[in-house]
Amino acid sequence: MSLTAGSEQRSLRVLTPTSEHSRVAAHAGGKGANLHALTAAGFRVPDWSVIGLDVFAEFSRDSGLDEPLADLFGDGWQDRAGEVAAEAAGLIATAHLGDGVAAAVAAAYREAGGGLVAVRSSGAEEDGAEHSFAGQFDSFLNVRGLDQVTEHVRRCWASAFSERSLHYRAQRGLPAGTGGVAVVLQRMVAAERSGVLFTADPVSGRADRQVVSSVYGLGEALVSGAVDADTVVLDAADGTTVSAVIGDKWERYGAGAGAGCEVRPVSDEDRGVLSLSPGDLGRLHELGTRVAGHYGVPQDIEWAIADGELWVLQSRPVTALGATADYAAAPAGEERLWDNSNIIESFSGIVSPLTYSFAADTYAKVYESYARALGVGGEQLREVREWTPHLLGYFHGRVYYNLHHWYRMVRLAPLYPLNRRVLEKSLGVAESISDESADALHPFTPRPGVRGRVSRLVRTAVFARRFLTIRRTMETFHRDFYRAYAVFDGVDYEALPGDETYRRFRRLQRDLIEKWGPMQALDATILLSVGMLALLTRRWLPDAPEWFTWAAAAPGADVESAEPARALIALAARARVDDAVRSLLENTPDDAAHQALRDGGHTGFLSDVDAYIAAYGYRSLDELKLEVPDFRQDPTGLFTLLRDALPGAANRPDGDRGGEADAYLDAHLRGPRRRVYELVRRKARAALTDRERLRFCRTRAFGSVKGMLRALGRDLAGAGALDDRDDVFMLRLEEIGGAYEGTVAHTELRELAAMRRRQLAADAALTAPPRFTTRGAPYWSGNLELAGWTSGPAARSGARELRGTPCCPGVVEGLAVVTDAPRAVDGGILVAYRTDPGWVTALPSAAALIIERGSPLTHVAVVAREMGIPTVVQVDNATTEIRTGARLRVDGALGTVTVLDDPAPDDAAPDPGGRP
Repeated sequence: MSLTAGSEQRSLRVLTPTSEHSRVAAHAGGKGANLHALTAAGFRVPDWSVIGLDVFAEFSRDSGLDEPLADLFGDGWQDRAGEVAAEAAGLIATAHLGDGVAAAVAAAYREAGGGLVAVRSSGAEEDGAEHSFAGQFDSFLNVRGLDQVTEHVRRCWASAFSERSLHYRAQRGLPAGTGGVAVVLQRMVAAERSGVLFTADPVSGRADRQVVSSVYGLGEALVSGAVDADTVVLDAADGTTVSAVIGDKWERYGAGAGAGCEVRPVSDEDRGVLSLSPGDLGRLHELGTRVAGHYGVPQDIEWAIADGELWVLQSRPVTALGATADYAAAPAGEERLWDNSNIIESFSGIVSPLTYSFAADTYAKVYESYARALGVGGEQLREVREWTPHLLGYFHGRVYYNLHHWYRMVRLAPLYPLNRRVLEKSLGVAESISDESADALHPFTPRPGVRGRVSRLVRTAVFARRFLTIRRTMETFHRDFYRAYAVFDGVDYEALPGDETYRRFRRLQRDLIEKWGPMQALDATILLSVGMLALLTRRWLPDAPEWFTWAAAAPGADVESAEPARALIALAARARVDDAVRSLLENTPDDAAHQALRDGGHTGFLSDVDAYIAAYGYRSLDELKLEVPDFRQDPTGLFTLLRDALPGAANRPDGDRGGEADAYLDAHLRGPRRRVYELVRRKARAALTDRERLRFCRTRAFGSVKGMLRALGRDLAGAGALDDRDDVFMLRLEEIGGAYEGTVAHTELRELAAMRRRQLAADAALTAPPRFTTRGAPYWSGNLELAGWTSGPAARSGARELRGTPCCPGVVEGLAVVTDAPRAVDGGILVAYRTDPGWVTALPSAAALIIERGSPLTHVAVVAREMGIPTVVQVDNATTEIRTGARLRVDGALGTVTVLDDPAPDDAAPDPGGRP
């Protein structure tokens, strides 16, 4: 969203955290763009808005400043910088402020929260990697009231032409420029302590050090050099203190009656000790690691602590590292962007080498087949084959999207600009890539001239045919899939020789997986239809709530993937009315419940359980991780979910999200526009319904693969190649193939599996960044050190209100259950770092759902919407800031999560899950 002010002819941009990346990049200046990136990445940033560069341009045009400013910066301005600066300041101070510009300033002040704000200049070239412009433009603190804000906005505009900024430009050979600056308005926080954090030592250049400077009160005392600050050097790897120097800190700066700062003395007692506690230093270390990992280069971070909460005020690259800096040999080569959004729904936390390699091989085969289905062939197909095997990356046991390749994949279909935006929404990525970067990504080298146009037209025609016939294609695939699946399902692979099981596995890859490619046109159909629906919503229903588009596109209450949850509700209802069965389930360990039902003679209920397992046994927790047994192999997890569904939360009626959307449309959209909207909506709903059916097929295929690979593990262990059958999951797919094809040394598998098991155990202790960038060889040259991998849990900032993407409306208050598995929810608010399709069976026992990583189109979000469960996704740091037992208010329409009360120390249970 971008707030606008002024005439219809000239719509002035007031930029906010929800503004589109392209608009921020064009109009917010360096400081504003960095605030937008920090906020999008989930860092705690005080409320802010930006008066865009176009507002100054409008001001300059309407007031007649254009010509006099251009005249001032004629030849020789470098030799009379002081005179030029004084004249420019006078012109800007007295020029007329038109109604549109005045309205933009007022709107920006409202967006920043009113009250006390900081007014900061934000130059187009500021805070860049080459030129920081640090200290060249003006900033003003503790400004209150619209009149003062307007006056200080003018002063910021004038600082673009200050004597010092003109000297800065002249010394670096930069042109003067008359475009002015954007202006950031940011809510002031009543800082108890504040300062600067360098994520690399700015003097020595050492990348293994972080340097913290801290004072009492506002950071202006430190930035201006008025106060001798504390300085603490931290080990960048683990945050331990390397050295600490206590500064004199004789004064503290705070808010006064007017603009600027009021200076007060600091007591002798406070002057003699560090202003930061060990806990504060731990939080700052964790913050610095995350921010540097997000940007991929060392950062200069301004921070403040107020009421126990750690705030990021701004961050910029460190542009003057010492000559010995490790970053002087910074990674070079191709840039790769890694993101775990959405993929974490399928492959969460630590993933075995076998699961990763099987998934990577499957993705490669499927998307190459998709390209062929769109008519890509010859040299273009050979180029596609260069990147399809690398759609996924594997770091410290975690799976990431190689995001640039996914943009390439989306570009195979037409309408790339629209589809890439919807891709970002559907994946749940926190930050868009720039338009320039997106435009540079192609699935293959574009053909010039007539050949290129013909090639695009052919591919568009093929896609159009598949788009229009996708339902018929889906029905054909569904029929053929289950016909082929019947050949592999129900086979006792444990009884077959290993080489026979391996041959059947290769046949499954050929008959089920490699034929999946053309069905990826369904994903493209979803991107296109949902994108068109969102576009129509923005144009025809601009005031629609944020959750509306997802509700309008929701596939309907009969979505196939909700069946396991409804079947579990029914199973729990039968147990609830049978006192003996209920008592057994509540008092028997989950891993013994199945046998206990048999021993207790509860054959009727046991038959219902077995029927559930037969129908939905592949739909279990972590169902795509080959190393995790499904309910058919181990029903323990099913009894955990069944017990949690007993208390009665299972009686929730299904929601009617589609009905809510219908009611809104009835009230706000009629006539031809309504008919067009419904046409697009039907296409989106049908495509999402088919996607859920397709995912059920995928789950069944993976279930068969699990059985085959476990049998191969037994065979290899029996032959002495492995110590234990489960060690097969420590091998890669090509190594298992090599064992049966004679292309690996049979003596190396045992030691290889043991080494990888030890490494994964060490990797499990690390906290993984959700997104990072590498250059060149990803694992070396300091790439991962810069990425933000940390040991131990992430530090809490004390945030009381979190925001995410609204997914399903409704307001709920209740106790949080932070978990990495849907257990012990019992009517609480389920808080998870991620979910996977197996979590749908836990939804009946949840009052509300909060997901840190995910999107409105993830599987569990779709099902939760249909079940009427208030849901918020993409809630950054949810599992860090929220503890089990905390009392929360969840507003699924606004996307807000408010911590009402923390758990009492004696009541706070250790959280079984959280960030991976």
